[in-house]
Amino acid sequence: MSVLIVIPARYASSRYPGKPLAELKGATGVSKSLIQRSWEAACEVNGVDRVVVATDDDRIKEASEAFGAEVVMTSETCANGTERCAEAFDALGGGYEIVVNLQGDAPLTPAWFIEDLVAGLRNDPMAEVATPVLRCDGRALNGFLEDRKAGRVGGTTAVFTTDRHALYFSKEVVPFTSETYADEDETPVFHHVGVYAYRPSALGAYPRWSSGPLEQLEGLEQLRFMEHGRQVLCVEVEARGRQFWELNNPEDVPRIEAMMAEMGTA
Repeated sequence: MSVLIVIPARYASSRYPGKPLAELKGATGVSKSLIQRSWEAACEVNGVDRVVVATDDDRIKEASEAFGAEVVMTSETCANGTERCAEAFDALGGGYEIVVNLQGDAPLTPAWFIEDLVAGLRNDPMAEVATPVLRCDGRALNGFLEDRKAGRVGGTTAVFTTDRHALYFSKEVVPFTSETYADEDETPVFHHVGVYAYRPSALGAYPRWSSGPLEQLEGLEQLRFMEHGRQVLCVEVEARGRQFWELNNPEDVPRIEAMMAEMGTA
């Protein structure tokens, strides 16, 4: 099945304007923009036919083309990354059997997360969308809880059925647990990794659906699929010693740079 990766990127983020062009320093001391690091992560994925950056901003377009990315210009009216992916898919003329949305704020996404995600969607004919989840260790869970106490939007968590179909996603930490966990402990909380794989039929329908109350309250685009009765598959992935974090706030830059230094990411 042919696979397209789209990296949606917009400049006018309410929480972090200009985020795709934020510089992140790697373990060698070399700085690269967030959008470049996300594009490089996409290019490491096996079994992908094409990688494009989708944006509505000339600054992001110029920066992306400067490091060799293919860019698809989209409208300013896209409400989220999924709508931008749908518009980019249409602009490219379709023709791909799976479309992957690698959001431009997740430069630490390992290639095998996406490879496992695509495999999971292929193997579940009931699912129209798939997204990875990563079981939190105590270190990750405690980081989520610290963010919430400080009023910061940290990672998103997911709960799902025994056959891995999503029940809910939230920026709160769900499910609730009263236990205390050491850094290396396994926990019952799953971190939602902000990557999606869509079948074209679901992706094409998405922009035509209205945004429901859960999507609006949580600010999570994947809830629109669930509010319209579509199956979202949660594919559990393994960290394999890698750390993962999304860049949501300016305060996340030193956190991600520390992770890259610890992992030796250039």
